[in-house]
Amino acid sequence: MTTHQTRRTVRSATLAAVTAALALGLTACGGGDGSKAAGGDRTADTAQSSSTSNGTGKSGTEQADSGGGSKQGAGSATVSGGTDQVASKSTTTGAQQCRGDGMLLTAVHRFAGQQGDHLLVTASNAGTKPCWVTSYPAVKLGDVDAAALPHSKKDNPGGGKHITLQPGGKVYSAVNLFDYGAKHHTANSFALALRGADGHDGPFYSVDITGQKPQFSWNEADVLNWSTKKPYDF
Repeated sequence: MTTHQTRRTVRSATLAAVTAALALGLTACGGGDGSKAAGGDRTADTAQSSSTSNGTGKSGTEQADSGGGSKQGAGSATVSGGTDQVASKSTTTGAQQCRGDGMLLTAVHRFAGQQGDHLLVTASNAGTKPCWVTSYPAVKLGDVDAAALPHSKKDNPGGGKHITLQPGGKVYSAVNLFDYGAKHHTANSFALALRGADGHDGPFYSVDITGQKPQFSWNEADVLNWSTKKPYDF
């Protein structure tokens, strides 16, 4: 009786040990795989989340480059904008000052004998490249006085700006004429020079007057700044 119970006890203990060992092995095996799978899922989720947030779908290394690249991309956009700005500025700053011999200069006597009597001056870029004008033209009426006419005190401000003329582009100015009576001067042409950015005058060129009354008279006269719009265009 004792021997039978002992064998049953030993067999039960053995079975329990084997069962425990199997359970332990399965737990260890399953736990290891589960941990690895969980870690892999977290890695995938992290990568996916990072890719989604960056909107690139690139790997971690590419994202690091993309991080630098995003700055570079922003820089490129700035450079691109800068390039556009430079291109835009080059149209103005890259252009040379207009030369009198490269311009088509015309003048029309308007409102002769009336209030507002003036000479409408038109300067056209006759060249093949953009050029700029600034300030107001230096004008000498007839051959009476060697001094150039003053700038009109009633003119709008902004004469210091550069106005860029594309080939064929035009700008306008006006010579205001004031005739107060007997002691006046008469002419039908004048000399014009372009002013540089430093205020100095270039070479003078003769301009003939057109219109119904090319001859004009004045006691005093002054000049308006260059403008893209015709002055006194009533």
